[in-house]
Amino acid sequence: MSQDILAQVGYLGLASRLKRLADRLQAEAVSVFDNRAYPIQTTHFPLIAALEANGPLSVSAAVEATGVSQPAITRIHNALQKMGLTDTRPIEGDNRQKEIFLTPAGEALVSEMRASFWPAVQEAAEQLCLYPDHDLLAEICLVESRLAEQPLSARIETLANPAGLKIVEFSDELAPHFDHISREWVEEMFRLEAEDIAMIENPRAKVIDKGGTILFVEDPELGIIGTCALMPMADGSVELTKMGVLASARGRRAGDFLMRQILKRARQMEIQDLFLLTNSKCASAIRLYEKYGFRHDDDIMRRYGHRYERCNVTMSYAMPTSIGR
Repeated sequence: MSQDILAQVGYLGLASRLKRLADRLQAEAVSVFDNRAYPIQTTHFPLIAALEANGPLSVSAAVEATGVSQPAITRIHNALQKMGLTDTRPIEGDNRQKEIFLTPAGEALVSEMRASFWPAVQEAAEQLCLYPDHDLLAEICLVESRLAEQPLSARIETLANPAGLKIVEFSDELAPHFDHISREWVEEMFRLEAEDIAMIENPRAKVIDKGGTILFVEDPELGIIGTCALMPMADGSVELTKMGVLASARGRRAGDFLMRQILKRARQMEIQDLFLLTNSKCASAIRLYEKYGFRHDDDIMRRYGHRYERCNVTMSYAMPTSIGR
């Protein structure tokens, strides 16, 4: 049985999962409407509820009351008007504008639904959404409030380009930063091994001259705060290595920023096999790798794990394949 991909990807698929849930609830509501021979559709409910609660409304007032777009409100009203459930009339004192109101037939339908249908819908929905210490509607209100404070698009942009960070290419003048940053994070939990020393003391020979790359993250206030390398191996594979951020600069999302940029560079280099070696003590780093698509890979341990005594976790990254390549 195949896995539910939207459940598997978590918050990455939030909008699609909510849409799927809404579609299922709408479909079940349509079935109930049909069984009761109600002439309206579930999509008509926002305007009907707004008119029932507030009385006649202009289109702009209906948009504000429902959060539904102006074209959608117009479409809903047009459909209800054809059924004789709503109509329009000039707003008293302003003949240039019209207000939508429930006709006597519309009021009768709403009265019947309020008496014999809406209470059952309300209770059934509560059964789905209310648990001890858990209220889905309250959580939806919180998400809506947060979106009003800052749209999702702005949040994505902030995370993608945090705090004015920028990428700086390797140069021999920056080699001491590569040494310092690498030594700091390794020695925080482990001891430097021969493989570490060979690379951090000779980054040009070990990485750049072999066709690899080293990137740095520069903070506008703190200067160079992080680094990462793509080091080619003799068999054509490439190791993502020496990714680290200074302890004094943590909390600025430099690790996320650097990961996105180093993977972008890997795609530009058309790397086929990308892997990394790490240790289970590096829990936050492993979570970052997993977040960006690295998967635990025992074959990498067999092929490369012997290079570091501390290595007990190996991961690989599935590079996208271009059509025709």
